Amino acid sequence: MALDIVSYGRRGPGGTLRFGADQIAQIQRTVGRTPEVMVKVSGGGRDVGGVDAHLRYIGRHGKLPMETDEGLTLQGRGAAKEIAADWQLDLCRSQYKPRPAEGQKDTRAKLVHNIVLSMPAGTPATKVLAAARVFARENFALQYRYAMVLHTDQPHPHVHLVVKCEHEFEPSKRLYIRKDTLRQWREQFAALMREQGVAANATPRQVRGQIRRSHRDAIHHRLRALRAFGQLPSSERARRQPAKTSTFMRAKLDHVLQVLRSGRCALDVGKEAMQGTRQEAVADWRTTADVLRRQGEDELAAQVDRFVARMPAVQTDAQRMADRWREQARVRALELTTHEPPKQQTR
Repeated sequence: MALDIVSYGRRGPGGTLRFGADQIAQIQRTVGRTPEVMVKVSGGGRDVGGVDAHLRYIGRHGKLPMETDEGLTLQGRGAAKEIAADWQLDLCRSQYKPRPAEGQKDTRAKLVHNIVLSMPAGTPATKVLAAARVFARENFALQYRYAMVLHTDQPHPHVHLVVKCEHEFEPSKRLYIRKDTLRQWREQFAALMREQGVAANATPRQVRGQIRRSHRDAIHHRLRALRAFGQLPSSERARRQPAKTSTFMRAKLDHVLQVLRSGRCALDVGKEAMQGTRQEAVADWRTTADVLRRQGEDELAAQVDRFVARMPAVQTDAQRMADRWREQARVRALELTTHEPPKQQTR
């Protein structure tokens, strides 16, 4: 398991497992479905040009202010180049390794990490930025140079944080981001959001009964692109291609559609392993409920039982995507029927 709730308990004098106040608070947030923070790494530049391009992108080409680790606020078209020059990225040894040939994997070391700190829709953007400032300062200040930008153009406010990989005083001491690092960062960012007075939690998806990330947006965008493409005049369609989403997601969706058309039952690959993960999570939560009852936390134990009972059914990515596609196809067929022009009566 990615997280064993029971392991957070402590043995009392008699050897009986007990939860402390912090563990009980964590359980309450999880079963109460407190909004989850998101901390993810979205790649990173491997040469100065790539870093400059990303900084310009997150700064919306000079329209948004960028905050630096030195407390400065830079804005304008030259802000990205100013930051890259100040970080002396051209002195990084990995900068001068040759680019890989087309089609080969790029094994050059990253010059920067691109990190995103995000909260669900409705969270005050100023508080997300305030928590991100503290997060960056506590993890990188005086060690790794960084800059950040707040984005509010989407429903969920988020901060793009760009961090230089080489240590300022020990070039051999690079910043590596592993799974445990991300887990710790999520928990830290959630705690910082709570300090801002915002309810926030950080638990693995498996513990919440969510086996995989939802692909609803990718499928929705793909359908919307195909619909718009189909509505163009034939001459225009000959010159244009439907708008792209993710190449990876398009390939997955195309595979699902091929399986649906062929009638083969190949959408449940990997489901057995996922069910095993779910069984471990359920067993862990039932043990948690037992411990809570022994501590007199009967109401919280009952909430745990309800939380487990309401966990969604286990589905593979392919099964979820197929269900979503069928639903979209049904809605589309209904729309066509509703807007179909009336047939002319023949005399």
